[in-house]
Amino acid sequence: MKNIKTDLSIVLSGEAGQGIQTLDRLLMKMFKFSGRHVFSFSEFMSRIRGGNNSTEIRVSSKRADSFLDRIDVFVPFGHGAMARFHERITGDTVIIGDPAFIDDRYRGGGYTVVEIPLSEIAKEIGGKTFLNLVVMGLFAGLFGINEEGVQGQIRAQFSRVAADVIEKNIEALRKGIEAGREIARSGNIKNLPEASPDAMKELLINGAETITLGGIAGGCNFVSSYPMSPSTDVLVNFAKYSEDFDIIVEQAEDEISAVNMAIASWYAGGRAMVTTSGGGFALMTEGLSLAGAIESPLVIHVGQRPGPATGMPTRTEQGDLLFAIYAGHGEFPRIIYAPGNYSQGFDLTRKAFHMADKYQVPVILLTDQYFLDSYGTVPGMEIDNSMSENIITETYSGYRRYQVTESGVSPRGIPGYGNGIVCLDSDEHDEGGYITEDFAVRVVQVNKRMRKLQSMGPDSIPPDLYGPDDFLCLIVSWGSTLNGILEAIKASGRSDIALLHYSQVYPLHGDTEKYLKKARFTAIVENNYTSQFGSLIRMHTGFEFDRKILKYNGMPFSVEELAEEFKKFA
Repeated sequence: MKNIKTDLSIVLSGEAGQGIQTLDRLLMKMFKFSGRHVFSFSEFMSRIRGGNNSTEIRVSSKRADSFLDRIDVFVPFGHGAMARFHERITGDTVIIGDPAFIDDRYRGGGYTVVEIPLSEIAKEIGGKTFLNLVVMGLFAGLFGINEEGVQGQIRAQFSRVAADVIEKNIEALRKGIEAGREIARSGNIKNLPEASPDAMKELLINGAETITLGGIAGGCNFVSSYPMSPSTDVLVNFAKYSEDFDIIVEQAEDEISAVNMAIASWYAGGRAMVTTSGGGFALMTEGLSLAGAIESPLVIHVGQRPGPATGMPTRTEQGDLLFAIYAGHGEFPRIIYAPGNYSQGFDLTRKAFHMADKYQVPVILLTDQYFLDSYGTVPGMEIDNSMSENIITETYSGYRRYQVTESGVSPRGIPGYGNGIVCLDSDEHDEGGYITEDFAVRVVQVNKRMRKLQSMGPDSIPPDLYGPDDFLCLIVSWGSTLNGILEAIKASGRSDIALLHYSQVYPLHGDTEKYLKKARFTAIVENNYTSQFGSLIRMHTGFEFDRKILKYNGMPFSVEELAEEFKKFA
C-alpha cells in the first residue's frame, strides 16, 4: 500500500509513436483543472518510432517543479518499458498495467502490482489508439475527479474529429474510470494529493512557451530560424502566434541565413530573434561577430543539448556557456541570460530585447532541453510594455552612426527615418561608418564598443540568494538547476545552506566575490563535465570551489541525488 499524502510521482513509459506525450498533456490539464499542482518532465530517444520514451508527472497539493528519482506509480505501455527503470522502482512503487508488459521480477517479493488488461479494453472499444483515454480515465477514477468535467475536457480536445470518434473516446474514458475507482477501493494507493484552489487559477506552461511569450512581450516582430531540437518548439510557438501579433516567422534554409536575416531586420527597425541549439549556434558565430562589429542589436536563443557534433539531440546539458561567451572572432560586448524558472524565462526574454536595443549588443538566452520541454503550473505573468519600444534616433544632416560617446552607445538610426545617411560596414570604420585602417581610429572605436560593458552595470542582474543570510555552506548554480537545488536543500535537512543562483551569467556580477568569501564551504552545481561557470568565476575572481557537483549523462539532476550530496557538506 502506498501512502502519498501531498505528492504523487507518476511515470509512463513506452515507445515513441504510442502517444505518451499526448497523454501527458491530457493528464496535466485534467489534474490542473481538478485543483492540483503539476510538473512534467519528458525524455525522448532520438527517433520517430520505437525505442523507449518516458514522462514523469508530479501531482501535488503544493507547488512541485523538480525532477524526482522516486516513482510512486509506474505504467508500462509495452514490452521492455520497465528495463531502464529498475533502479528507480522500489517496493513503494505501485505498478499498474497489462500483465504482459510487467516484468516478472516484480511479481512477488514485496512489490505492489495491479494487473489491468488496458490494451484489451482499448481493443474492445475500437483499437489501441484508445489506450491513452483508458489510462486517463484510470487516473480520473483513482483521484475521484468529476467525470463530467473530464468528459468536457475530452470533447474540447477532440472537437475537430468526427462525433463517433469522440463518443468512442468517451467510452474509453469511462472504462478507465471504472478501473481507477476499483484501484481506489482496493486501498493500494491512499491519501492522494488534495485539491488546492490556487492551482486552478495558475497557468499550465512549458519553458518553450515562456520564451515565446516573453519575446512577444518584448516586441519581437521577426523570427528567422532553422529547426533544431530542443529549440524548435519556440519557433513553432512563434508561428502559432504570428497572425495575432503581426510577427514575421521565416524558416530559413540554414542557420547562417537565419542570423543574417535577424541582423537585417534590426537594421531596418525590426526586433528580431533567432532560436537554435549548439550546432546551429556554431554556424551563427560569423553573423554574431558581424553584429558585434556593426553594433547591431540581436537576440539569440540557444536551447542547450549534449555535444559535441550531433551529440544527444533530445537530451539535456549546460555545455554551451563558455561557447556562448567566446563565440565569434575578435572582442565585443554581449549579455548572456540563463533563466532558472518559467517566470524568469518570460521576464528575461522580454528584457533581452530591451537590453539588445538599449546597448546595441547581442543578447544570448541560454536554456536547455530540461527547461524547454518541462511543463508546470505558474502564477500569471505581468506584461510591462515599457520594454517593447524601439530605441531609434531620427537621423539628421551630418548624422554619424558610430559617434563616440562616453557610454559607448551611439545614436542608432535606421534607413529612411530622418535626413541622415545610415552607413555601416563589417570592416573597422570611423564614426560615420566608413572603412578605415587608421590605427588611432581603430583604438577609439574598440574603446567605444567595450565601454558598453561598464555602462551596462546598472542594468546588470545580481544573483539571487535563497536561504539564510548567515549561511555556512554556499551552493552556486545557474540556469535550470534552480528548482531542483532548492527542493534538495529542503530534503537534506540542512539549515546552514544557502543557494546563490545566477540568471545573468555574463557579464559576471560584481557581488560574486562578496558572497563566496563569506562561506565556510562552497560548492557549484552544473550539468556539464568541466564546471564551465566555475571556470568563469575563477577567471574573474581567482576563487576555487571546495566541491563541484557535475552531471553530463543527458539527464537533469534529481532532487534525491542532490540532497544526498548536500548532506555530505562539511
